[in-house]
Amino acid sequence: MIHPFRFASIIHIFRSVLLISSLMIAGALSVRAQGGEDVVRIESNLVQLNVGVVNKQGNAILNLSRGDFAVYENGVRQEIQAFEPTDKPFSLVLLLDVSGSTITFRETLKQAAYRFLDALKPDDRVEVVAFNEKIKTISSFTNDRRKTATAIWAADGKGQTEFYKSLSFAINELSKEGTRRKAVVVMTDGIDSNLRKVDRMKAAQATTDVEAVASIQPDASPELQAVLTSADRQGVTIYPLALPSGDPKRIALPDPQIIAVYVTARSRLEILANRTGGELNAINRLDELSKVYLRVAANLRTLYTIAYKPERKDLKTGWREVRIEVSQPELLAHTRPGYFAR
Repeated sequence: MIHPFRFASIIHIFRSVLLISSLMIAGALSVRAQGGEDVVRIESNLVQLNVGVVNKQGNAILNLSRGDFAVYENGVRQEIQAFEPTDKPFSLVLLLDVSGSTITFRETLKQAAYRFLDALKPDDRVEVVAFNEKIKTISSFTNDRRKTATAIWAADGKGQTEFYKSLSFAINELSKEGTRRKAVVVMTDGIDSNLRKVDRMKAAQATTDVEAVASIQPDASPELQAVLTSADRQGVTIYPLALPSGDPKRIALPDPQIIAVYVTARSRLEILANRTGGELNAINRLDELSKVYLRVAANLRTLYTIAYKPERKDLKTGWREVRIEVSQPELLAHTRPGYFAR
């Protein structure tokens, strides 16, 4: 167990990293723009947004139309080219972590995934992809729930975790689904085996938890940026379901380097969700899995989809801030904060 004082320190570090990451996202990270990553080529593509709308009580609003929305890019209003209401179906990839870290509760994960299928709309198309050090499509896109459930049952494996390669694979699979609304629901601890080695090396000289965490920039990972770029291009929303095995507060034998690895991995899950308009769902207990899956399914049923082709006089490259306004000022809209354009 972690000493109480160190436990409090880890919580403080983790919250600080998430806050800093959120601010950096909103402010259009210079490291991403300079590195040429996380870029959307907008001259030939529509920008697609999945948008949730709630009232001040947090209740989803499902009866809005195209005329109720206004889209702004860098403060300039854009013409909405396409609009889909909340009842339109999704194509989604159900991405299952079957690495060694999930063996002990694999059956619980599968039971929760079955309940997720039951909560989807009949016309939603699902592909099941399992990953460890290998990535395998067990069932291609279909609305045949029996076929998908059989694929979940067959998901098995052990070994290391190619998390970001599997995400890139999933988003590429979604490109086959044309203009349908798209999402990835991924259940994982977030610990990518390759990035774990890289992050540990970056923190190797640190002697304290604070120094170790500060030595790694979560958003600077090329693997993360490649996923965000692909998701931006297609308007894919990502919902990470963070397993307790990746919780920085639950490390059995902590040292500064391993704490930095886990805090950074969880921060990257937060970035994935925030940048794509999704939500990070942290699972504190395994018996919460089904409830978390059902919450994601319910969230998907509340999303509108809006597409526009950017029209602006300023042709400079860089971060493009996106803002959605609703005609009824008491309503609040949520979507991804923007993208990098080149």
